[in-house]
Amino acid sequence: MHAALDLLATRRFTALTGAGVSTDSGIPDYRGPGAPVRAPMTYQEFASGPAAQRRYWARSFLGWSRMRHAEPNPSHHALARLGAVGRTPLLITQNVDGLHERAGTPAVCALHGRIADVVCLSCRHHTGRAALQERMTRLNPGFSTAHRSVVTRPDGDVELESTDDFAVPACEVCGGTLKPDVVFFGENVPKDRVQRCYDAVEAADALLVAGSSLTVLSGLRFVRHAARLGIPVVIVNRGRTRGDELATYKVDSGCAGFLTALAEAAGRQETSRRTDRTTPSPASTSP
Repeated sequence: MHAALDLLATRRFTALTGAGVSTDSGIPDYRGPGAPVRAPMTYQEFASGPAAQRRYWARSFLGWSRMRHAEPNPSHHALARLGAVGRTPLLITQNVDGLHERAGTPAVCALHGRIADVVCLSCRHHTGRAALQERMTRLNPGFSTAHRSVVTRPDGDVELESTDDFAVPACEVCGGTLKPDVVFFGENVPKDRVQRCYDAVEAADALLVAGSSLTVLSGLRFVRHAARLGIPVVIVNRGRTRGDELATYKVDSGCAGFLTALAEAAGRQETSRRTDRTTPSPASTSP
């Protein structure tokens, strides 16, 4: 851990975060140690018709009502402090929970989108999830109360058996199908978003991966890119990741302790630099 901290303490680095940074906020991890096997809905399944869309929105209706109340934890706050002092010009997150933005991180690229945004698949009109939640609540009175004991999943979904009686609102502009503005499994991340992340990796002195198993290519490709360019990679994650063999340092632990220590070290260095700039040199001091 100390060697990894020393490597990052004096560098500007791009950060890549995964579900492991949000577990302390009460949002479960898909692939952490002990996590149950889950199969998220694919885009192809969602687009297959009303039954799948009803199943998705019924479960998401319950899950998002809980996720929206999650608060940033020490990992989010530490990364926000690192961004504020210029150590992380860009934070790339695979998470859709929006907690990095709520913590105040200056520059965030939500690689897979944000669960709080909704898009119409027909006219591409965008709306906020809070407004859609209100519409679903009016159309489905008593649904939350009847399913209050369901288990929340990492992407705002829940485990729910029957959804046949759930009413799904249509787009208010064109009557089309509404979808959360997130990248489902089976979809591609927009090319301009990917290029922005590649550019950030190339411009950095190091890449920090925090709380991601790098199971999916959307995150792993940036680790591979950094390794090809000879850019040091630090991975902080409980358990193995697909990028371990490419890492300069691998820290097998939770994120909060490491990130808090890193933010404190960066803060001390920033304070020291400011002091050096404002302290007159002996040669400029009047006799």
